[in-house]
Amino acid sequence: MEMVLDVASWVCLGAGAFFVVVGGLGLLRLPDFYARIHAAGITDTLGAWLILIGLMFQAGWTLVTVKLLLVLFFLLCTSPMASHALAKAAWVRGVAPRVGRELRPRKEGAGPP
Repeated sequence: MEMVLDVASWVCLGAGAFFVVVGGLGLLRLPDFYARIHAAGITDTLGAWLILIGLMFQAGWTLVTVKLLLVLFFLLCTSPMASHALAKAAWVRGVAPRVGRELRPRKEGAGPP
């Protein structure tokens, strides 16, 4: 049973590390602000969740697992809200999304003032 938990832990840790690296590359390579928010959201949610789940497998049923579950819960609550708040603030400030290689012109009456 211990071997199964170790394998599951390392699979989760490896997959989480993969998503963190891909999200980091996305922050560097993606063309506009909104696409970069998407890459940061992947890193912040899926990568962090998988790493925390892998750490929970390593910790077993201890107080450390309860603390990791609390961290996971707070990430679940705050990550989508943070991404949405960043996108909303950018839209309000007039940051236009990119379409292809050109910036999409923002209509004057679109969105909040």
